[in-house]
Amino acid sequence: MEINAILADFLLIRIIIACFLVNSQPYTESFILSYNIDMNILIIGGAGYIGSHVTREFLDRGHGCTVFDNLSSGLRENLFSEAKFIHGDINDYMQILGAMKDSAAPFDAIVHLAAFKAAGESMLNPAKYSKNNIAGTINILNAACETGINNIVFSSSAAVYGEPQYIPIDEKHPTLPENYYGFTKLEIERLLSWYDKLKNIRYASLRYFNAAGYDVKGRLKGLEQNPANLLPVIMETACGMRKEMQIFGNDYDTKDGTCIRDYVHVNDLAVGHAMALDYIIKNKKSLTVNLGSEQGFSVTEVLETARTVTGQPIPAKITGRREGDPAKLTASCALSHELLGWKAQHSDLETLIKTSWEVYKK
Repeated sequence: MEINAILADFLLIRIIIACFLVNSQPYTESFILSYNIDMNILIIGGAGYIGSHVTREFLDRGHGCTVFDNLSSGLRENLFSEAKFIHGDINDYMQILGAMKDSAAPFDAIVHLAAFKAAGESMLNPAKYSKNNIAGTINILNAACETGINNIVFSSSAAVYGEPQYIPIDEKHPTLPENYYGFTKLEIERLLSWYDKLKNIRYASLRYFNAAGYDVKGRLKGLEQNPANLLPVIMETACGMRKEMQIFGNDYDTKDGTCIRDYVHVNDLAVGHAMALDYIIKNKKSLTVNLGSEQGFSVTEVLETARTVTGQPIPAKITGRREGDPAKLTASCALSHELLGWKAQHSDLETLIKTSWEVYKK
């Protein structure tokens, strides 16, 4: 009896400590969900740059993961032995339906990251983006309805906002995308809203800003394919994959004349996906939130910091402005702080660059 009492006291102490660590909240359903119940999750696009980090986060939390990817931009080296892999395409309805139906254990949720994302290309080839991003998502939603999966986390984008009417941008900002890529993301959000109303599918739409950096523990090494974003372009120049990089305009109304953007570390984004899934399951309602660092860095600031961190000259050439580039874009994440308790932890400029350089220099 005395031994049993000691064990009971020990277990009680562990529960109290755990509750304190989870945002100092009492022993609630959220605590049970996040830490005691393993879920089975289908991660569509999980071999890509962001998707692989998201997969790693869910695995770290003890969940079962199956990656569904056509490897058009994803990489086999981004796959983990702990996760199952299905080589398939969301444009083939029977493939995505089969992936959901044939799982040994039913899926509790879907994370949808499968989309083409080059804004410039979307303006030249809208059919490609319509088929994959919009029609592909309809296949996912219909297959989810057919198999009874009613929780989806969607990788959206700040591109839904278009030209900023005020800074920082919050979720109430008008959604007026200026490129077809942003339009497809907004249409998917609208589809999700209708499937919520009509089919009881709960979704989290995560509008994130500029994803950057690599896994802070160094577990992911797959380089982005044909990157257009600033930081991977800087890294490719630093390691000699490019002779020089371009700076598109230095006459903006900013402190050094170059554009300012909000960069969020990919590990922070991955945590946001996990927190968002917990939220929609616990609260049984959908949400749409921004994920960003809430701070802006100019092109010049990023470049000069990269030169310091890498020790490389990183040749850069000033060219003309790109059409449609606003001077400044930064996020307001007050809503994700309030609803999810999420806040960027690794999105300082030095961490973004150091974690990237550790991958590119090899």
